[in-house]
Amino acid sequence: MLFIALVKFSKKLTKDVVEQNLKDIEEDTKGQITYRGIYWTLGKYDTVVLFEAPDEKAAINMVLKRADRMKIDTLVAVPADGSSPAGPV
Repeated sequence: MLFIALVKFSKKLTKDVVEQNLKDIEEDTKGQITYRGIYWTLGKYDTVVLFEAPDEKAAINMVLKRADRMKIDTLVAVPADGSSPAGPV
């Protein structure tokens, strides 16, 4: 499943916070999460993340481990053209 995470940091963005995020990303990629893109943004959210997870439970676990540093709105992404998230069927 493809997900979009809209991220707002709840802690001041320090070197330690960035390092912990990079560590979490590295741990995620050894498990069930595949990142398709991570983008800094201007406006309401600080970061937008596109990632794949096998199911909602894996996506929620990824979000919960960051709950002390950021607020994350997570959306399930469904291609508008009816193709699978991995590409056309």
